[in-house]
Amino acid sequence: MKAHPQSEAESAAPLYPERALRLHVLASGSKGNAAIVENTATDQGILVDCGICKRDFFARCSQAAFDPANLQAILITHDHGDHTKGLGVVCRELVRRAVRPRLFVSTAVRAASKPVAEVLDQGLCEFVALAPSAFDVGDIRIIPFATSHDAAESFGFRFEVPGDAIGYITDTGIVPPTARELLRDVRILALESNHDARMLAEGPYPWPIRQRIASEHGHLSNDQASDELAELLGPRLQTVVAMHISQNNNTYRAPEQALREVVTRASHPAAVLVAYQDRLVTVR
Repeated sequence: MKAHPQSEAESAAPLYPERALRLHVLASGSKGNAAIVENTATDQGILVDCGICKRDFFARCSQAAFDPANLQAILITHDHGDHTKGLGVVCRELVRRAVRPRLFVSTAVRAASKPVAEVLDQGLCEFVALAPSAFDVGDIRIIPFATSHDAAESFGFRFEVPGDAIGYITDTGIVPPTARELLRDVRILALESNHDARMLAEGPYPWPIRQRIASEHGHLSNDQASDELAELLGPRLQTVVAMHISQNNNTYRAPEQALREVVTRASHPAAVLVAYQDRLVTVR
């Protein structure tokens, strides 16, 4: 694994002058996923997926010192239940609190997801069709990109404000070239590191499920995540977060070690963290 060679322009680029964006990973894993990107200048936030219960959502918002009243939008990466099953109960509570974020979801995912359809049919959120083109939510520019997953449609995101950027990719069997380019030059990189290849091959899952996870439309392994990180190391990267870690085919220690080996080998100062299924991780 070799680090992506930096051009003279990239090497000379200054580090981000401030940490304008904050990432709160409320939950990450096969049982439920949710994360908030917060603009520290305005306190406004964007929710990425909502696959956790109302209790956990609001408890972890409180732990993160994020006020859900400042939620401006919800982005849905794809239609699988671990990313959508909490949408209805959370949005109903938000409406009770007079909060109605816009729901950005692709038309294909809207048609495939019962939780998404119910939220929109009940008028709990305003529907905005998500497509691979940039748009703004408040001061945050969001650039969606296609991922490779066995869903109706699936996306990752780049979040930008002047001087700061976050890259976010989970639930993909490969990192397509467009996605890789949009994940460059971010300060925080949330990168799927779902499974250990040996544990998956020798694990309890039936062969068709093991084959699906390891396929180009499944999930990134620790080795694949390491290869991608080696390509994405650059002068602006400060923190990488291992995401969507399998509780059956991985450990929390394995992806952390694998990604840390990449930054150590490159003598890069980036910190390596892991996101957990059952507790908050905040990256400032």
